[in-house]
Amino acid sequence: MFYYLLKYVLLGPLLRLLFRPRIEGLEHIPASGAAIVAGNHLSFSDHFLMPAVLKRRITFLAKAEYFTGPGIKGRLTAAFFHSVGQIPVDRSGKDAGQAAIREGLGVLAKDELLGIYPEGTRSHDGRLYKGKVGVAVMALKAQAPVVPCAMIGTFEAQPPGKVVPRLHPVVIRFGEPLDFSRYAGMEGEKAVLRAVTDEIMYAILKLSGQEYVDRYAAEVKAEEEAAAKERAGARRLPRLPLR
Repeated sequence: MFYYLLKYVLLGPLLRLLFRPRIEGLEHIPASGAAIVAGNHLSFSDHFLMPAVLKRRITFLAKAEYFTGPGIKGRLTAAFFHSVGQIPVDRSGKDAGQAAIREGLGVLAKDELLGIYPEGTRSHDGRLYKGKVGVAVMALKAQAPVVPCAMIGTFEAQPPGKVVPRLHPVVIRFGEPLDFSRYAGMEGEKAVLRAVTDEIMYAILKLSGQEYVDRYAAEVKAEEEAAAKERAGARRLPRLPLR
């Protein structure tokens, strides 16, 4: 109930008024039945803007950190995500991927829309990164179509680290559903999962026009953060006096 109150009365109209997003390809979202909406992930605002324009309810697999933050802000954030039906997924540990797949398949088993960001994390620089194969596993096991989605302009509206978004033109573009029924029963084949995932990412790339990086975003981000710390440490080293 609170989901629809937010969508149609409280948050949804405000978001549409402020951002005035241009919506393209909304007819590609199936009117009923299980389907996966797979999109790029540029901003925290993506969680709210896409659901606000869809006619159907969509459930996202949200990182567990949104539900475990400290203090009043953390409790409010957790309450919000719980109230809109988002599912927390612990991304740490070797079983994290299986837990996400299990939760996602539960949503699809109820003939609902599942939202997923195949990159696994927000892009820190606006580029599109290599997708993780969990989306392929779910598509094949549930025999569900995958609708590619591109969020355009949300990185500029609310880049990582910016709490209050600024007004910026936003486009939400949906592509034609991708049918992977030809791979039915092959969700255990690594090569098939990689091919399906790459096809999904290519469809998102065509919609978004981003620069593509054939590496996982989390790895690149970690390397850049480590390099930045190393540079900062080097600057703090005392200079030895010249003799």
